[in-house]
Amino acid sequence: MSTPHEPHGQPGGESSGNFFLRFQRGFERGFNRFRERYGLLLEQVIANRSSFVNISLAIAVGSLSLFFFLGRDYFPEIKSGVITMHMRAPLGTRIEVSGRIATLVSASIEELLPGEVENIVSNCGLPVGPHNLAFIPTPTIGSQDCDLTILLKNEKSPVWDYRRILRKGLRERYPGTDFTFQPSDLTAKILNFGAPAPIDVQINGPDMQKNYEFARKLAGELRRIPGAADVVIQQTMRTPTLMVEGDRTFGLGVNSTLKDIASNLLLTTAGSQQIDQIYWLDPGTGMSYLVNVYTPQSQINSINSLNTIPVNSSGSSSNKKDVQLLGNLVDISAEGTPGVITHGNIMPLFDIYVSAEGRDLGGVLADVQTVAHGLEHELPRSAAIEVHGQAALMHDAYFELIFGLLAAIVLVYLLIVVNFQSWLDPFIIITALPGALAGIAWALFLTHTRLSEPALTGAIMTMGTATANSILVVSYARERLQEHGDALRAAIEAGTTRFRPVLMTASAMIIGMVPMSMGNSPNAPLGRAVIGGLTVATLFTLFFVPCVYAMVYSRQAARQKDAAC
Repeated sequence: MSTPHEPHGQPGGESSGNFFLRFQRGFERGFNRFRERYGLLLEQVIANRSSFVNISLAIAVGSLSLFFFLGRDYFPEIKSGVITMHMRAPLGTRIEVSGRIATLVSASIEELLPGEVENIVSNCGLPVGPHNLAFIPTPTIGSQDCDLTILLKNEKSPVWDYRRILRKGLRERYPGTDFTFQPSDLTAKILNFGAPAPIDVQINGPDMQKNYEFARKLAGELRRIPGAADVVIQQTMRTPTLMVEGDRTFGLGVNSTLKDIASNLLLTTAGSQQIDQIYWLDPGTGMSYLVNVYTPQSQINSINSLNTIPVNSSGSSSNKKDVQLLGNLVDISAEGTPGVITHGNIMPLFDIYVSAEGRDLGGVLADVQTVAHGLEHELPRSAAIEVHGQAALMHDAYFELIFGLLAAIVLVYLLIVVNFQSWLDPFIIITALPGALAGIAWALFLTHTRLSEPALTGAIMTMGTATANSILVVSYARERLQEHGDALRAAIEAGTTRFRPVLMTASAMIIGMVPMSMGNSPNAPLGRAVIGGLTVATLFTLFFVPCVYAMVYSRQAARQKDAAC
């Protein structure tokens, strides 16, 4: 006779006090009911297997057309807290004027982005020394250029929307000043190989002036491309310059040479350090200091001021009659000269930088190549036009990844052939892969995610997991078929028996990719591709693959039966 405390020793009573055990048993009962419903549904699907396979295959193949509407990027741009902008004032603007314009632009940026800007750092003009210039990945070529780094309060700001606002607002407020944007994140800078834009159209040829005119015309056509932004020619040919040409005949008559003219002109404009460096030794500290004597800039403010510069002959410095005014010895004219000269294969080269905004990089690149090829007949003689940059490398990377995806499918198929000693069963296994590709297409399409390198990498990962799940189903169906010889029954048993491991494998992969797919990372497309591909691939593994197996082996059994009769 038992007491009221004895039920603790019974199995039913023990489970009542263990939450995890009760949860496990409740989950098992619910999962078994779910698997039974799946088995009933699988029986109905296999009963109508021909229609189901045809409809599913048509939907999967039709879904692949979504890849043509996704757009193509190399690596997706992510939200950031930094915007890098380059400002180019009218050519020839002095450094102090450029600094004042940059201050006004900074104030305008804060007005255009109210409450979003934390700080703005501006850097105008060329750095001191060529070593520093080599490490500046911006189009800075002179005193009219300024780099502005805009720090935002939110580190995950939609910088593409802010760029669109700044382009429109700043161009309206500062006509004649060009504003372009460069990548702020390290990944984009590396992929651009230091260039300020992902697309670099280069015109290389011996005739500099004709190449520049062609580059201007090409840049005008590129600006008409939808999605093309910040189209700018890096090299300039119209920097305001005063050309001083000496009159040799008159100069020899007054005993003045071109060397005398150049020395006195440099002494006035740049200082004595350009022609004769003089050092003063401090006897107290023993340190030497460079002495530079020059005319105050306020006194050299017009061409007339230059014409009145005294030119002293080096051969007779004591004779005041030999002192001449510069205007008597030279002709001064204003001309436009190159601000910077770039060479490629020894010949002059012009770069036209193009960025993509509001459109995929692949689409903009295709239009850029079309426009460039359309104007090749107008190229100057001996000149060549080429497209470089991140966008050009994207084609090679896409080809390699797509080739790797196809090669992976073929190699997996051949490996399964060796393992199963059959050509038919591996074919049934890989029939789940069209569903995986369709799931990837729908996942990227519904999340407004463009095709990119991470997305293609996720597709390769999805192929492996989907194939592994199909192997579980087909291998068990093969065992059951060898045991009782009924293909329909073997397909149903394989689906219901392998239901748990297939769901476990797919669920673990999908759940693991959720944080990546929702994060602010360049690898977010990878997670979305894996989630969408495995979701549809799992449905194909549990329904489509058993139907194909039942169709193939039931027809094979019918042919064998007819042959025996």
